[in-house]
Amino acid sequence: MELKLKRTYKKDGYTIGNLYIDDVLFCQTLEDTDRGLHSHMQLEYIKNKIAGATAIPTGRYAVTLSVQSPKYRYRKAYEFCSGYVPRLLNVKGFEGILIHIGNYPKDTEGCILVGLNTVKGEVRESTETFKKLYAKMRMAADTGEEIYITINN
Repeated sequence: MELKLKRTYKKDGYTIGNLYIDDVLFCQTLEDTDRGLHSHMQLEYIKNKIAGATAIPTGRYAVTLSVQSPKYRYRKAYEFCSGYVPRLLNVKGFEGILIHIGNYPKDTEGCILVGLNTVKGEVRESTETFKKLYAKMRMAADTGEEIYITINN
């Protein structure tokens, strides 16, 4: 499964993007501020990010559903997946990058939120959107298909 996140609107405090699944538009995303980081940059440069307020570097990352999030494992919204949320692997200079539910820039915590961008600087219907995305990703993972996400500006 190939996910593509195309960052489309960059503002101080947040970044809006479009998420595609196998080249078909699926939803919008909300991330922290895009500070121009790329996965090919030196780690020393990437580590100068503003913690908790910087979008991950552009690049291609493997995604796994096999790690249970200690933060989300007991939250009601994640009961259906027992907290096994999509986790991006090997993001240079970042740890624990997830795709998860949330509506506002303060909810991103460095991660990618999914939903519909019907309000400036926010995504709505995040829980429903996440459940639909998770179902598609789970189906792919259960059949042994690898999942990747490519993030572009």
